[in-house]
Amino acid sequence: MKKVDHPASKRYKEVKKLVDKNKKYPLEEALELVKKTSTTKFDSSVEVHFKLNLNLKKNDQQVRGYVSLPHGTGKSVKVAVIASEPSQQKAAKDAGADLVGEVDLLEEIKKGHIDFDVLVATPDTMRILAPAAKILGPKGLMPNPKDGTVTTNITEVVSNLKKGKVNFKNDDSGNLHVMIGKTSFETVKLVDNFQVLLNTITKAKPSSIKGVYIKSITLASSMGPGVKISL
Repeated sequence: MKKVDHPASKRYKEVKKLVDKNKKYPLEEALELVKKTSTTKFDSSVEVHFKLNLNLKKNDQQVRGYVSLPHGTGKSVKVAVIASEPSQQKAAKDAGADLVGEVDLLEEIKKGHIDFDVLVATPDTMRILAPAAKILGPKGLMPNPKDGTVTTNITEVVSNLKKGKVNFKNDDSGNLHVMIGKTSFETVKLVDNFQVLLNTITKAKPSSIKGVYIKSITLASSMGPGVKISL
């Protein structure tokens, strides 16, 4: 029986032909190509994949942090806040937090009810959050001072997250994957977001790295082919 390609698979094969896998494209041309080769019917994410020269056996060669993209990501981020003081909880709600609480919210997390994308905590609540680390850690949701998600400045952090603040952390392969917008974005806005991200990643270079830090950068839409860019 002859195998019939799924329509999505057929579309992917067609658009992949538009990308020269041996070529590194100028940024704007690469972004236009990413938008053109999007295969989804929905508004795809535009993602940046950094291949970094990290020695993960060294504790000081981890790259993590956050960046506030000037035009946001186009994605609605659901923010949860754990705070002990009523004034901090009110500040979180006023800033746009979707879930706010303390012990009550922690109990829901322990039950596996995780209905948020980012968790922010005040420093004094980290002790009660410790038992939930085994649940939050593997999902990349454990608040961390380096990400700016452990803070006393709840209003600013929540507001920035809702506007387009993005946390990043290298994976087990030493690579970074960060969303910078949607295919519906004007190319100039994607360029702005990319440049801010690139500057932030560059500044986050561990001091112990010798030689090349960023080996390559590839752009892609959700389920679309990768497009390499010239550095």
